Parts: sequence; structure tokens; C-alpha cells
Amino acid sequence: MDSRNFDRRALLQGAAAGAAFLAPGAALAQSGDEKAIRAAVERGHDASIKRLQEWIALPSIAAENRDMQKGAEHMAALAKDAGFQHVEIVPTSGHPGVFATLDAGAKKTVGLYFMYDVKQFDPSEWSSPPTEARIVDKPGMGRAIVGRGATNQKGPEATFLAALHAIRAAGRKPPVNFVLVAEGEEEIGSPHFAEIVRRPDIAANLKQTIGVFMPSNGQDPDGSTTVTLGSKGIIECELIATGEAWGRGPGKDVHSSLKASIDSPVWRLVQALQTLVSPDGNTVMIDGWNEHVRPLTAREKAIIAENARLTSEADEMKSLSVKHWIDDLPWQASQERLAAAPTANIEGLVAGYTGPGGKTILPHKGVAKMDFRLVPNQTHADCVAKLKAHLAKRGFGDIQVKVSGGYDPTETAEDSRLIQTEIATYKKLGVTPTLYPRNAGSWPGYVFTAPPLSLPAGHFGLGHGSGAHAPDEYYLIEPSNPKVAGFDAATMSYVEFLYALASART
Repeated sequence: MDSRNFDRRALLQGAAAGAAFLAPGAALAQSGDEKAIRAAVERGHDASIKRLQEWIALPSIAAENRDMQKGAEHMAALAKDAGFQHVEIVPTSGHPGVFATLDAGAKKTVGLYFMYDVKQFDPSEWSSPPTEARIVDKPGMGRAIVGRGATNQKGPEATFLAALHAIRAAGRKPPVNFVLVAEGEEEIGSPHFAEIVRRPDIAANLKQTIGVFMPSNGQDPDGSTTVTLGSKGIIECELIATGEAWGRGPGKDVHSSLKASIDSPVWRLVQALQTLVSPDGNTVMIDGWNEHVRPLTAREKAIIAENARLTSEADEMKSLSVKHWIDDLPWQASQERLAAAPTANIEGLVAGYTGPGGKTILPHKGVAKMDFRLVPNQTHADCVAKLKAHLAKRGFGDIQVKVSGGYDPTETAEDSRLIQTEIATYKKLGVTPTLYPRNAGSWPGYVFTAPPLSLPAGHFGLGHGSGAHAPDEYYLIEPSNPKVAGFDAATMSYVEFLYALASART
């Protein structure tokens, strides 16, 4: 069935297993558990929504060092409440994470990745307070929870936890065992997450899994969804220019009239930034940056072509409020560039006075907050070294490169059991997904997909939300569009996925 004909009743009641790699009689529809679990999902709806609202009310923000220990403790409590028998808070060189296991006595074990941190917010920019998690009527969309973390990432994660609660409330055991690793630094580039995953006992537990997935509300407003086979890597950093480090310009802010006789560190920062990219800002020009970039394969190009055919360029432009792609590329070519191109992006420029009116000063310091997206076969370490060498070669060695986080790209094979089970489960639920080579965004899946674990990793889940990192972030609870799964239907999608993973042939 095409995703545009998504049937919510079919999602909740299940459909006949359609993938050859699923063992007959072992998936949810044949297990005899479906009716009881679905009833438990419906009975537990209010408690599940309250659980999500309480989680949103605790905004752990790594960038502000805000409530990080409380965030870890809350994440640990959620895991215990959902049935994980072993739960521990794991200290790192930065903010703590959580490690948990659930032994259901099953033959297979699945890895889970969670994050408990969220992005910063300015309450004045929101239509309702970002930590109150109000349920509001969203015109054209339905009833939604509005709050920081609603869609990224607490909404999908709470929905998955609701599935575990429902399975237990129905008197059943999960069809698979779980190994959960959660962090509180995803929003600052996961600088210490590898410390958790690579702890010997945690790594040994993960090594026993068939793969790792992150809960995701992956539906667009039209009900369609995409299975991605990886994500770009990232470098998050600041470039800092100061008069002190330069040895020129002021060591403190001075009157702007003195620009006639004193150098400006801010102009120096601007000049340094211009060397990083082409004049239009769209091509990274750092020395050797593209040395290891792997071009798209023929299969990746074919996947993108099919994705472009099945998706609407007009809808995408409207959702992003843009009228042109870079170089006025046609839809398919723009999607190829999205998957294949490394990027250098200025997130923000901070220097001098930024309040109302003017203030005639010559600032002693300028900061560019930047992120660089990396593609296969680039690495975080190599690209950071190249950035520093590039600046030094051009006489900007005094400009500090302050790296706050980041990691390598991640890739998972299309024919892996995890990806094929995702695809089959979506189809079974009435949603035919499109494929895409890699998410243009980033998540620290590299710690799972790279040696020594070398596991498949991905995302799964129905439902819809939007506004991540922005004001009025939301997560749909009761969609007005029947093609989009609401909270209960999304919960059942996880149940279906777990039963499918349990029955997938090795």
C-alpha cells in the first residue's frame, strides 16, 4: 500500500506479514498478543501522555549545564519504570549517561539509543511555555503537545516506553531483550558518549545485539516516511578571534573612533571565515577537505532518484520557506547534493554590542559558532586538524578553534536485518517507505556502526512532530490527518517492530 493511503485501523489491527524474511506465525498478528497489547495501549494512554509531559517539564540542557544530573536520574527512573532490571547512571568526563538492560528471556537482543538532553530556548518566542507541555489544537494538524524536546527526542522515546508498559500491562514479555544506552550531550555533539559505549562491560552487552535503533516519529504531514541508511558526521566548534591572542587590536572594548588607529579582531575573524568557503559560501575550501570524500555510489544515486520521484519538491520548499536550492539545482540534483556534500555553516556570529540602538565600540573579541557536516569517508579528527592547519597556513593561527563536540559519519547496509525489518514493518503497517542514503543531520551512530562493534544502526517509528531546535516544537497526539499515526498508533508501531525483529531470520 502506498504511504499516501495509510490506514490507521490497519496499523492498529495489523496486516498479514508480507516480507519473506519474517518467520511465519512468529510476528505480532500471529502471536495472539496483539489484541491484549492494543487494549493495554489504549488503557494506558493518559498515563503515557502524563509521563511525556513530566519529562518535558525537566529541560536538561547540556549547553547551559542545566539539570544534567537530574536529567540522568529521570532517564534512569523511566527505564526502571518501563521494566529494565539493571539500570545505572554512568559518569563520563562530561555529563552522565545511562546504561540499562532488560532480560526478557528472549532469543534475540536489540540495542536502544536514547538522549535525555534538549536544546536551549527563549520562552518569549513560544506561543505556550516550553516546559509546560500543553496539549493544543494545531490548525491543519490536530492535537499536539508543544514543548522543548516534544519531538526531539522525548516524544518518540516516551512513545517507545509506552509500548514496553503496554506489553507488561497485557501480561506479556517483550519478544526481545534490550540493551539501552542514553546520553545527555547529543545536542552539543556527543563529546563523551563514546566513553559510555566503549566501557568494556557495556560494549560486551551491545556486541550481543542484532543492531541498535533510535525511536523516531518519522512521518511527514502527508503520512509518508523515509528509511535512512546513515547520517552525516559533524564538528561543532567556535572560532574565536581576540586582540590578546592576535597581539594586535585592543585587549578590551574601546571607542569606535579609535578604529582609525587600532586593528579590529572582528574584521580579522570575518577575513578568516571567508577563506573557509567559496564566495557564495556553498563549497568548503579548506585545504584537503575533500581528500577523502566518497562520491555517491550508483545504488545511492538510484535511491535518491526514486526518493525524488515519490516526494514533493513544492511541499519541501514550503515547509522550509525557501524558493531556490543552491545553484538553482533541480529537485533530484539538489537531493544528491544534500546527501553527498560536506558543509561549513555559521550558526551564529557574536561580537561587541548587540542590544537595541547603537553603541560605538571597537570590540576586542569576535566569535563564530560553526558546524561542519561530514560525509563518508571523512573523519572528525582529520577534519579538525585540517581546519586548524588551513587557518595557520593563511596567518590566522591565533584564531582559536574551540571544538565542543562531534563525530564521524555513520552508515548501515541496506540489506542488513535491521533495515530490512524496518522496511517490512512499515509496509505491514500500510506505509511504503522511501529510502535515502543518509540523513543530512547527525547522530552519534558511528559508535555502533564503526569497529569494534560494527553493528547496524538506524531509526524507526511512526507519528509526526516538528520544530526541533525551534520555538513551538510539537509532537502530534491526535492527528487530524488519518494518514499520520497518533500516539497510540505510533506506540503499536513499536510493538509490531519488536515482534518483527524477534521473528526475523538470521
